[in-house]
Amino acid sequence: MISRRSVALALTLAVLSDPAWSASAVKMFDTDNDGTLDLAEVKKAASALFAKLDPDHDGTLDARELRGRLTAKELAAADPDRDGTLTLDEYLSVVEQRFNAANPDKDGTLDAKELNSRAGRALLRLLR
Repeated sequence: MISRRSVALALTLAVLSDPAWSASAVKMFDTDNDGTLDLAEVKKAASALFAKLDPDHDGTLDARELRGRLTAKELAAADPDRDGTLTLDEYLSVVEQRFNAANPDKDGTLDAKELNSRAGRALLRLLR
């Protein structure tokens, strides 16, 4: 029997791997309308999402609030103070690492093709 969680995970992965979602993400977060995302645009989107994911307004996100955006292993690696939560700065640090991983040409911007790469999809999980 397939669980609801498995179905939801499969749907999420299908959406994230869809090239149309990558192009849509560029349109959503591209504030200067140049057809690419730079680190400032990505961090702005991530900061807005962080605030939305923090319903108790304690300035941190725990595994429940992150809603599967990071695995337990990724959360532990991103949590230098080992308190089981991420502050905004810690979250943005992960975002920046993933941005850099998705930017193999090191031009400082991501286009839809780069966002549709494995590293790009990992970044998009943090913005969705």
